[in-house]
Amino acid sequence: MSNKDRLSTGVPGIDSILKGGIPKGFTVAVVGEPGTGKTIFSLHFINAGLANGEKAIYVTTEESRASIIKQASSLGMNFLDAINRGDLVIIDALMGERGDAWSLRELDVEELVNMVIEAKKYLGHGHTRLVIDSMSAFWLDKPAMARKYSYHVKRVLSRWDFTTILTSQYAVTTSLGFGFGVEHVADGIIRFRKSIVGGFLKRFVIVEKMRQTDHDKRVFEIDIVDGKGMVVIGPSTLSRGDLALPMSVIRKIIEAELKKEIELEGGEELEE
Repeated sequence: MSNKDRLSTGVPGIDSILKGGIPKGFTVAVVGEPGTGKTIFSLHFINAGLANGEKAIYVTTEESRASIIKQASSLGMNFLDAINRGDLVIIDALMGERGDAWSLRELDVEELVNMVIEAKKYLGHGHTRLVIDSMSAFWLDKPAMARKYSYHVKRVLSRWDFTTILTSQYAVTTSLGFGFGVEHVADGIIRFRKSIVGGFLKRFVIVEKMRQTDHDKRVFEIDIVDGKGMVVIGPSTLSRGDLALPMSVIRKIIEAELKKEIELEGGEELEE
């Protein structure tokens, strides 16, 4: 696959890890704990597209549209200009403001997909970058539906010439997983982690999967720099195993997922 078929993530070091960038048309899961850099990475991805003359859609479920615009601005990214030019739509799925054409009233996957398609029609023909940050918000009250919802989003939107980032987060303090649904349907998985090393908070990234392309298999240390955003410092001495979730947590996650699947199936049988 040539570099012309790849899209820059906007983070040069991650482009290098990916041997040139994300393959065009892919759906990539960007996963990790809160505060690991998923949103900042997503902003870079959108901005790189805008800088290249592409259209973009950003769905925000955990911050307001104003907050996303402000964060982008702090990194030297002018999302407001892009919105005014008709190159960017930010769908606000948090505030649910009446009279706002690009605001979701409730966290409903069908409504999400329909609004993304309407935004694509508004932006016009051609390839569009899409970020949904985060997918986790759509199944907080029904986690067993994670895979079904994720598959639906990918299946429907794959017809509309998108390259998509779906973020999903998890907290190791709960039994709830980090969106197995997103990881199952994704063409690629980029995992962000954070850890206290030598008394300092450090952040890491590893590309766990990227179909149809080679990629660096090592763990890389990253940093979030004021005014600049995400930078890759270099390969870490930590191993993939060091960044893996503890087996006890994985076991709890799997048990919780299985229990919810059984409960869901039982509920569907009762409905029939």
